[in-house]
Amino acid sequence: MSSSRVDYIAPWWIYWLHNFPHVNLRLQPVDNSFEPEDGDYQQSLLFLGCVAATALGVNLLCLAVYLSCLCCRRKDDDDGVEADGKKNTSRCVTWAAVSAGLVTCVAVGVGFYGNSETNDGVYQLTYSLYNANNTLSGVDSLVSTTMGNMKSGLHQHLARLDEIFATRGDYVQTLQFMQKMANNVIEQLVGLPDWAQADMDLASVAKMAADMEYYRWLAYLLLLILDLIICLLACLGLAKRSRWLLTTMMLCGVLTLILSWASLGAQMAAAVGTSDFCVAPDKFILSQIKGVVGTDIVHYYVYCNQTLSNPYQQPLTLFQRSLTTMQIQIQSLLLFAVPLFPTAERDLVGIQHVLNSSEASLHQLTALLDCRGLNKDYLDAMVGVCYDGVEGVLYLCLFSILAACAFTIMLCAIPKAWRQIANRSVFGKKRLKMT
Repeated sequence: MSSSRVDYIAPWWIYWLHNFPHVNLRLQPVDNSFEPEDGDYQQSLLFLGCVAATALGVNLLCLAVYLSCLCCRRKDDDDGVEADGKKNTSRCVTWAAVSAGLVTCVAVGVGFYGNSETNDGVYQLTYSLYNANNTLSGVDSLVSTTMGNMKSGLHQHLARLDEIFATRGDYVQTLQFMQKMANNVIEQLVGLPDWAQADMDLASVAKMAADMEYYRWLAYLLLLILDLIICLLACLGLAKRSRWLLTTMMLCGVLTLILSWASLGAQMAAAVGTSDFCVAPDKFILSQIKGVVGTDIVHYYVYCNQTLSNPYQQPLTLFQRSLTTMQIQIQSLLLFAVPLFPTAERDLVGIQHVLNSSEASLHQLTALLDCRGLNKDYLDAMVGVCYDGVEGVLYLCLFSILAACAFTIMLCAIPKAWRQIANRSVFGKKRLKMT
């Protein structure tokens, strides 16, 4: 089998995000190795959120300056100039509304695609974790069942046969030899690592990831729908010349602008942190599993190539040899001892059933403990997170930027439209008085 590591190569955007400057809140450079428990590393991700918050502050400041200049602008008393100004303002508002609507539609489309891609990546991660969890659970179940059969079922049959064959020393020696082989099997099974802790951890990680992804997906779905509704209502307010609707949409636009920049900061931190993990996932996994199972075992399943031998090959081989030896002894006793001791047949057949069941468990254990199954789950999880997951997050970042641009244009256009509607209302009242 060729090296499975060739199947996972981090995409270019992972390295691009990994090379982002990592700076803590004291503006000191930080190592970009994935260390989520390190305080400085956490600050480097938080710094990205602070950058987005700064961009939000600059955006709101620019809007405030623009609105202040707009409010302080004096009216031209000349009717001809006023008419030209109204015409230009109307054209500007129309183009701004069209631009904001188009950018919002593009942003929502990009956001839906990014949300779906991120959800697919996390789903592939949780599916792989549950698959690996089932594999480890199967190993624990087979080991415990086989040990139980050897300790209780086989021991009971051997104890009864010992009484039946009490007058034949050679048969008793055969039974003692079989008991020794059974103890050897139990010893090999006890030597296998206890996967219960790793199994529990995988299940909890998968459940936590699934729960977090559901709420993240739902939050972004609501945000996308909210952006679209605000854009449509703003366009409706411009068409109907409704000042109260435009005022409401302006307040909602400010709220959505804040949410867009906040989501951008969160997604950038998530994208950079995940990319730091995806560049060298093996290093982090080895540090997390350390103490649960041996390093050689983790290397075997993570890399899964011809240069690494199966760490379970020796105990499984001894298990197989012990079972084969016991099967030969049972066949011999069935052939020569049953004619002399007919009552022994039931227990001998019972032992044969136990050995057949143990051999079936051995074949299943050999398949489950092979590196290809767990390595495939590992690679699928990495592809889900580092390809679909991070790519989806990047699209969500693009959505946040486009949404911020669209609502900035909208917030610039609405006050002009509101003022134009107010001027037309005043001008209409004056004409009514004159008539």
